[in-house]
Amino acid sequence: MFTYYLDLAVRSFRRNRVLTALMVLAIALGIGAAMTTLTVFHVLSGDPLPGKSHTLFYPQLDPRSMNGYTPGDEPESQMTRFDAEALLREARGDRQAFMTGGGVAIEPQKAGLDPFNIESRYTTADFFPMFEVPLAFGRSWTAEDDAGRSRVVVIGQELNERLFGGADSTGRELRIDQTAFRIIGVMDEWRPTPRFYDLTNDRFGGVEQVFIPFSTARDLDMGTSGNMNCWDSVDDPEGERGVNAPCSWLQYWVELDTPEKVDDYRAYLSNYSDQQRAAGRYERPSNVRLYDVMGWLDNQNVVPSDVRMQVWLAFGFLLVCLINTVGLLLAKFLRRSSEIGVRRALGASRGSIFAQCLVEAGTVGLAGGVLGLGLALLGLWAVRQQPASYAELARLDPAMLLTTFALAIVASLLAGLLPAWRACQVTPAIQLKSQ
Repeated sequence: MFTYYLDLAVRSFRRNRVLTALMVLAIALGIGAAMTTLTVFHVLSGDPLPGKSHTLFYPQLDPRSMNGYTPGDEPESQMTRFDAEALLREARGDRQAFMTGGGVAIEPQKAGLDPFNIESRYTTADFFPMFEVPLAFGRSWTAEDDAGRSRVVVIGQELNERLFGGADSTGRELRIDQTAFRIIGVMDEWRPTPRFYDLTNDRFGGVEQVFIPFSTARDLDMGTSGNMNCWDSVDDPEGERGVNAPCSWLQYWVELDTPEKVDDYRAYLSNYSDQQRAAGRYERPSNVRLYDVMGWLDNQNVVPSDVRMQVWLAFGFLLVCLINTVGLLLAKFLRRSSEIGVRRALGASRGSIFAQCLVEAGTVGLAGGVLGLGLALLGLWAVRQQPASYAELARLDPAMLLTTFALAIVASLLAGLLPAWRACQVTPAIQLKSQ
């Protein structure tokens, strides 16, 4: 029966080509706008570590002085070096790591390649297993390497391709900031989006290509990047990045695989805060937070507000397009009242007429979805031309491709409900008398 209704829909389209084209265009415009903005929103709000993000947590403490204190303030978004190293030593999580970003100068040994600067990350050993960073060659460093300030480095796939043509470069020497490092690992392709582990730098940028033990980076006084907040005078030989500096500038992550461990760790943070206040380091009342990955992204408003607004506006435009489609379908179906009356007189039920009209509306939606897909691809191309850091990520993946057609068909079926209901209410006797 469906095939018969589909055949009737195609014949109807041929008889009313202009009206059909207007309906397809209306749906296509709405679908194109909606899917362009929805795809961008999907990319920016996605889970960067599916299957693992619910076990990774970002703890917050508040070591600031009472100057400017207001009850209910959000605690510091980053940690001091003192607190980060203390929590790492006590190791109350399954895994834990702290880190910061930086930039280093690479001195290639490859002929014809001049020195260049590249983004780096200074972190601790658990970073790689905790975030499930894939390695194409070699291994990551160990806690012993952290303690020994080892001159070891893990490099990214892009840098390995640039310097060594993509070959296994483990064991080779790499000069970084005029210091010789031994390559012990090469990362495979890995780009969590957004770059959740450090939201103080480019949130949607690519992953750093040089990873160095934090202790080694401090030993060599390597430059860092990102936000820093100091609330008191600095009296430390290493300056603002010293152990005792009253400055927050490090990101800290902990892995906890059960709800009980999460509760225990939250209690541990409160106790730690109380201990630091009793020791005179903290002045403010205990104020701790513990967010999982998605909670932390939401807390930091990672999805730009203008993107959310664009989604609402696009779906509002889709609604306007559907209202227009309702009017066009209503006009089209009622124009065929005599035909519908004859079918009813020959024994077709109201349900059959209703189903026939819905199949026709769904076919219009499918055609609108195909055209809307083209418009969405064009819209995403336009987004990628923008200077925003997330622009290059605006691409249609298989899930959003299926969503495009599903949305088009569902929208057209919804638009066809009222016209189909009105069509099946046609009285056969009145239409036959008018013939």
